Amino acid sequence: MGKIIFYEDRDFQGKSHECSGDNADLHGFFVRCNSIRVEGGCWVIYERSNYMGHQYYLKRGEYPDYQSWLGLNDSIRSCHSIPQHRGSYRIRLYDREEFRGQMKEYVNDCSNVQESFHTNSVLSCNVLDGYWIFFEEPGFKGNQYFLRPGEYRRSASWGSPNTKVGSLKKIVDFY
Repeated sequence: MGKIIFYEDRDFQGKSHECSGDNADLHGFFVRCNSIRVEGGCWVIYERSNYMGHQYYLKRGEYPDYQSWLGLNDSIRSCHSIPQHRGSYRIRLYDREEFRGQMKEYVNDCSNVQESFHTNSVLSCNVLDGYWIFFEEPGFKGNQYFLRPGEYRRSASWGSPNTKVGSLKKIVDFY
């Protein structure tokens, strides 16, 4: 089972709160989050309650300030652990909504979707196997979006305000 500890101040100082499962609302536990220690499992943390806002993927390790997890600010309001996945990874990207248009299937990470798919505009996708992270920029940079197995008929369904996917990475067991 995973465990994550949030700290109000940098370098693991100040008030702290520990989670070992999903928590849709962390608002009552701390005012701000400036450092995090992940002692087990993989996690997605969210800027706002109910798994909304900017998303950040964290694996086991120490994050002494919010810039170390590429955070835009010190606001973390919800989180969930990522279940272990053993098996294959498969995702299909489409350049139109509702799984129409050009399709490209991936089984491995892709550092530059535009070079591979000849577009960085992804309007729908189908996660067939495994857990994935979309990044808005090539090279696994920019805003992140966590995807679990399922159908995403529109880009908004994975939480993105736009259709830009620059790179994608499968979440491999880090337990």
